[in-house]
This record gives sequence, structure tokens and C-alpha cells, in this order.
Amino acid sequence: MRREKLLLGGAIIFTVLAWASAFLVIRGVAPHIHPGGLAFGRLLVGAVTLAVLLAFSRRWVRPTGREWALLAGYGVLWFGLYNVALNTAETTLDAGTTAMIVNVGPILIALGGGLIFHEGISRWLAIGFVVAFAGIVLIGIGSGAHFGDLSGMLWCLVAAVTYAAGVLTQKPTLRRLPGIQVTLLGCLIGAVVTTPFAGQLVSGVEGIAAGDAPPAALVGIVYLGVVPTALAFTTWAYALGRVPASRLGISTYVVPPIAVVLGWVAFGEVPAPLALAGGVVCLVGVALSRRRSRPAVVVAEQAPVSEAAPGR
Repeated sequence: MRREKLLLGGAIIFTVLAWASAFLVIRGVAPHIHPGGLAFGRLLVGAVTLAVLLAFSRRWVRPTGREWALLAGYGVLWFGLYNVALNTAETTLDAGTTAMIVNVGPILIALGGGLIFHEGISRWLAIGFVVAFAGIVLIGIGSGAHFGDLSGMLWCLVAAVTYAAGVLTQKPTLRRLPGIQVTLLGCLIGAVVTTPFAGQLVSGVEGIAAGDAPPAALVGIVYLGVVPTALAFTTWAYALGRVPASRLGISTYVVPPIAVVLGWVAFGEVPAPLALAGGVVCLVGVALSRRRSRPAVVVAEQAPVSEAAPGR
């Protein structure tokens, strides 16, 4: 039991740190690689790494038709659309701001669980959603709300929605399928979805090409494919198979602060004060959404002494 808890805690910590670093690396690579080409390159490297890991584990369970449908949705939404949206967002927004907006995902996961799995939508969940949305508005105002920034914010929201939808479609597959297999299939499906952008990675679009990029950008693609994709998604799947999605989503609370610190250290980028305040409001909204109303406590009326102890 203790070993299981240590492995679970280690998996969650590694996932959080790896995903926080991904915002930083994407921000560094974004000026040199087209968003679609970056997504395809990352997923291609990730798929190769995961195939090697799966070969060593020698675990393969044949998915059912329903599981294939869920895997297709998971791969298209979280690996395909999410990566393209996230990369596009970071062409105009700094890593910290992007992380703050994307990490309203846990609220969307809870809302999706309430609507799709009929888990119900509590009063606190609704309040948290409203508060988090107010935080996003503050981030938009603090970031200047120019057309470029507004476009980046919209791409962030697309990333948040596809992230939440990906978790909700992934969760049922982990009841029977090994986590590394689920991650590999999702990554492969995402790579297929982003194949139309493969040419951008080689020949370039609008002057952006991997061949013209500095070596550090190419190293960044490999890092994104191996660490935040292959390894971190595998550790996430391991944790998700043992912890409810809504509870595990809470662990991502620390991703935005880490991304803000890393962005400041690496690029000297700090979100505007109002954007930082909006990020705090978003986190408060997520925290509120996880509260539970206290059950009503019924206190029995104390009977008179003469009635409580007859015969005295």
C-alpha cells in the first residue's frame, strides 16, 4: 500500500512539472516552428517513444468497439486539437498567461462529468465556473485585449475545452486497458490528425520551417515529444486509472504558478498585474468548484427531564 501511494504521488508530481515545463518550451519554440508542424513533430516523437516503452512492457489488450470510439475522441481532442490550439495560443501570449487560462480545465471536467455521467452540478460548481470566467475576463483586459491577444485567449479556451473533453473520454478506457497503451493509441491518432501539417515541419509556411530553426528549437520538439507527451501522459494515465478525474484535476492547480516562474526566469516574461490577478481569481474559482455543501445537521430536541427519565 505504501509503495502504491509513493508511485501515485511520484506520477502526479512528475506530470505536473513536465506539463508546466511544456508551456515554457512551446513558448521558446513557437517563434521558429509553425504551430501545426510543432504539434505533428511532438506527437511523432512521442509516438515513437511510447512504442518503445510499450514493447518493453509487453502489455496489449485488444480494445472493444466502444473503447476504440473513446480512444478516437481522446486522440483527436487532447492530442490533436489541444496541441495545435495550445501552440497557436503561445505565438501571441506568454507561457504564464496561457497556463492560467488553460487550467480552468478542471472546472470543465467537473461540468462535463455532471452533464455526461449524470453526476450532478452542485451550487459550488456553478459558483466556481462564474468566478473562473470572471478571472478569464480580467486576464483578457490585463493582456491588452488586442486582436492578437484576443485570438490567443480564444485558442487557450479551445485548448481548455479539448483538454477537459480528452480527460472525460480517456477515463473510461483506463478501466480495462493499460495506461501506456491508451497513451500510445491517443498519440498515434493525434499524429494522424495533424499529418496535414507535416509539410510545414519540412518545407515551412510563411518562412517558418524546422530546417531554418536553431538547434535549440529542434531539441525542444524532441523534449516535448519525450517528456511532456510520452512520459507525462503515461504517468497521468497511471494516476487517472487510480484517482477520480475531478480529484486528479486539482493537482494541475500548481501548473500556472510554476509556468509563470519559469517564463520569468527563462524569458523575463511576467504577465500583466491585472492578468496575474485574473489568474488568481481563476484558481479561486476552480477551488470553489471543488467545495462540497455541508449536509444539514438535524439536532433532536431534548426532552424535558420529567419525560426523559420517568419514574424519578
